[in-house]
Amino acid sequence: MSEPVPPAAPVLDLDQSASAAAYDRSGAPKEGDGGRAGRFWSVRRVPAALLALVVLGGAGVLLYDVAAVRAGRPGMQWRRVTAERLASWQADNTWVMVAASVAMLLGLVLLALALSPGLRWLLPMRREAPSVRAGLDREAAALVLRDRAMEVSGVQSVRVRMRRGKVSVRARSHFRELDDVRRDLDAAVGFGITELGLAKPPSLAVHVGRPPAKKG
Repeated sequence: MSEPVPPAAPVLDLDQSASAAAYDRSGAPKEGDGGRAGRFWSVRRVPAALLALVVLGGAGVLLYDVAAVRAGRPGMQWRRVTAERLASWQADNTWVMVAASVAMLLGLVLLALALSPGLRWLLPMRREAPSVRAGLDREAAALVLRDRAMEVSGVQSVRVRMRRGKVSVRARSHFRELDDVRRDLDAAVGFGITELGLAKPPSLAVHVGRPPAKKG
């Protein structure tokens, strides 16, 4: 059990008690026999549709311009001006290098987005059957854990931040010893995390402090 932070700590006006929690996520129930419960992949219908429209529009304009040139008509003015400008620029030009760097950075970002699952707000739950996959909204999970924390005696207010790999609980206690409140929060919130049935239970960090003193 960690010792209370000295009163001079800048985090709270009065004493506080903090810990990495007695909850051990390694002791949580393992995944069932239904298969691996990986993260959910975003379908990304809207970005894909917008990109398809942009590519389709650009390809249509270029195809029309090429067909017009083949038919003996002059090409579009914007294409002639663009070709003349590009022919006059050198590869070591500052603006050319800046544009190339921006295009490369944008390409890396798009590639990273394409290779990442997305749906970071959805936490995968344990699979008990091969045909069933379930997920839990992070805000809903944080609300459940907050209700669990508010049931602890001595807790005046609490704020729960739910991430994919860590749950942070910050509470204020208006009576009882801070270490006792923190110990009860460890047990209550840790049990609440186990009840959520997540495929990868997150770690838990609990911080308990006194409410700020009223002025006047």
